[in-house]
Amino acid sequence: MAEPSKLNGQVNSALGSAKEMLGSAIESGYQAVGGSSEPSSWTTAGKEQHAKGEAEVKAAQAKEYTEGLGDRVAGKKDAVVGAITGDKAQEAKGNVKQDAGKAKMEVNS
Repeated sequence: MAEPSKLNGQVNSALGSAKEMLGSAIESGYQAVGGSSEPSSWTTAGKEQHAKGEAEVKAAQAKEYTEGLGDRVAGKKDAVVGAITGDKAQEAKGNVKQDAGKAKMEVNS
């Protein structure tokens, strides 16, 4: 199975919504001339595609949030080790990694 992708999920969500709207329009027209009130395959498929797209977006966000958390922890460790050993470069690198991890978490929360 492929990695979850925010972009792919957003595309599927939008396409699903468009299919659902088209299906609703077809259903309305059909009902107006006395046809069935059953949902069309467009509506059903659109709802499913939209739901799958939204689920993929959430999965990608969760994955990236977790990666950000890992970066924060690793960055904190490097910053502390650098501070204890007097290695200013390692401390600075750790702080940068920690900040990047925090930003990644915030974007995906």
